[in-house]
Amino acid sequence: MKRLILTTDSSAAGALQRAGLADLVVAIERRLVWEPLPSEEEREAFFASRMTQPHGLHWLDDTPSWRLEVSRLKDRGLIELLRECDLAELWIGPEPNAQLVLLWLLDHCGSESAAVSKLAIRQMDMAVAGAEPERLAELNLPIVKPTQEHVALAARAWRAYRASTPQAWFDLLKADLSSLSQLERCAVDLLDELPSVATGLGATETRILELVAPGEVPPFDVFPGHQKRNKRRVFDYWEVGALLDGLARCPVPAVNGLEEGPFSLDMHDDALRHARYKQSRLSLTDLGKAVLAGEDFRSHNPIRRWWGGTFLTSERLWRWDAERRLLIAP
Repeated sequence: MKRLILTTDSSAAGALQRAGLADLVVAIERRLVWEPLPSEEEREAFFASRMTQPHGLHWLDDTPSWRLEVSRLKDRGLIELLRECDLAELWIGPEPNAQLVLLWLLDHCGSESAAVSKLAIRQMDMAVAGAEPERLAELNLPIVKPTQEHVALAARAWRAYRASTPQAWFDLLKADLSSLSQLERCAVDLLDELPSVATGLGATETRILELVAPGEVPPFDVFPGHQKRNKRRVFDYWEVGALLDGLARCPVPAVNGLEEGPFSLDMHDDALRHARYKQSRLSLTDLGKAVLAGEDFRSHNPIRRWWGGTFLTSERLWRWDAERRLLIAP
């Protein structure tokens, strides 16, 4: 194989493949911003040749099997494949999860200098999923050949994100991050999702409340998406649905009117339940209004969720002061 493209979105991968920009385009859609992070052993298995890994836990699982069979690359390991490529381009969007996958990949490949030498990074600032093949073929995104400086920074950042507290990730803001051009923005976007020092909510949760504030708001109006008013891009569709559940289905809700839930695949597969969900009309409770005015949501409701390698609980709650860019320890 002469040229491989790795990206983090299946729709983008399909568009890049149709544009004929590589012999094979592989999407790696592993989510790293929500649930517990994979261990080092799980990462090694994820990028290894397929053996007994369950579906969803191998790096080729998000690529159609027919495309892999045509390329005769089914079940291959990443490092093994890189050795056979002339070039492997990483087309990486600005979304925090995409940037985390970039860190993950560079750290994984870092011990194999021959593999790193095959890599090239193209940082995207646009969505390519729906772009016409002709437009993609004409794109001339800057290309960066990673050096040991890039690999070392990626390894440091990935260790920081995996740490049991956000302190090392916050400390990245004091370092020179310019060799990975989107890393500083990614660092701040993720810190913004820590509980606020004032309200106890992350930036996406706060934006949901702001969009619900006028009242009589359909649920999907608060979700991010193309030409949507919610411009936050840290969490995906399922994760935002879970955040809305957390605001509406807690001991002291901030949101009224959510008629169905939880936001799960089972709910989506049930036409009646899904219809009830879409027909909901959301408004703020008294607490929701108070939170937008500065009340602490966490003084009324517990928290138990992951942020990177940090498990946030009511008893061990790291907070973020976005205005002063300060991390507040429990």
